[in-house]
Amino acid sequence: MRDNRAQAIMGIATIAASLFLIFIAIPRWVASPSNVSNIILSPLFWPYALALVTMLIGLGMVAMSRRAMPSATGDNEDDEVIATGGYKRLSIMGVIMILYVLALPWLGMVWASMLAFVSVSFLVRTTHPKATVISAIIIPLVLYAFFAHVAGVGIPQGELVRLP
Repeated sequence: MRDNRAQAIMGIATIAASLFLIFIAIPRWVASPSNVSNIILSPLFWPYALALVTMLIGLGMVAMSRRAMPSATGDNEDDEVIATGGYKRLSIMGVIMILYVLALPWLGMVWASMLAFVSVSFLVRTTHPKATVISAIIIPLVLYAFFAHVAGVGIPQGELVRLP
């Protein structure tokens, strides 16, 4: 029961954050030139898209909290075991994020993102390791191709390997 309530509170906080982004942060702090012909290339498009996705996630969390079943055992030892493992994984996630930032100048955004994607997926114990590795390779390459060659946005390249 406690998990449902926490999930509902997190969902409501997520919805509030997305509303803040949509109505206050993006209109005030994201500048957009008026002569952008393609809406996808507008600096406002992706922040609004991400804010809407954030709102959908919050709504989903609230909906799932209402549907989720309470824990059958109610055992406090299980909660402590989960919390201990959670802190360990959170610490490892922090290390992965630090290594990602340190690797960016040397490897570049594409290669560092591939390694971070794989690392985080295995950290959360993915049940589909082959799909994870394939996705870790394809998604950054496709995003690089779109932003570098279609949108004309410079993607940081590393010193080790450069993409065309």
